[in-house]
Amino acid sequence: MNEHLPSSNPQSEQHSEQSYLTFHPYNILLTLLLISLSMIFLALTVSFIYSRVNSDLPALRLPWLFFVNTLILLASSFTMIRAKQAYLSDDTELYQKMLRYTMILSFFFLIMQLAAWYQLLFQNISWQSDTSAGYLYVISGLHFAHVIGGIPFLGYFIWQAKKYMKEPVSVLVYFSDPEKRLKLRLLTIYWHFLDALWIYLMLFFLVNQVIK
Repeated sequence: MNEHLPSSNPQSEQHSEQSYLTFHPYNILLTLLLISLSMIFLALTVSFIYSRVNSDLPALRLPWLFFVNTLILLASSFTMIRAKQAYLSDDTELYQKMLRYTMILSFFFLIMQLAAWYQLLFQNISWQSDTSAGYLYVISGLHFAHVIGGIPFLGYFIWQAKKYMKEPVSVLVYFSDPEKRLKLRLLTIYWHFLDALWIYLMLFFLVNQVIK
């Protein structure tokens, strides 16, 4: 009499895990958030064009610090990619280092954005100067707020890594946790989205700067 012992199917298990992560509530929430943010910024930029055309407003020249901030955000996206790569390759030291670099770059972006707004004020361009200036402050300020919103989540990852990456067993548990892998993936997507959004906004204002 043949007895058939249950055997695990690695491909089936991988497919189940992938389905679980795809339809995880966190994944769905982030997707809805990014769609909502895209619609908000699209509506604001369309409103900017409409107001400028109707009011016949002059072109608004962006301070050079706005472009420096683009490079800072690109650098933070790069460090997030390196952090994710380090996580997947179980490199604890590089993983923690890249997370810290991302945090430093994020604060650097916020400080430089405050300096960029000061640069605008120094040129006597306040949010009350005209409609174009008002939109610039609102749009860049909204992006600024969402960078701030991502910092606590990044800080949570740094704290978790520092807490659990001390002993080989806790390190193994940390790196093998599918939910932590999912959260890191979502945080990386959010960071890249903010980067792509900022590039879109800079290109948008540049085009409007050229069009008289």
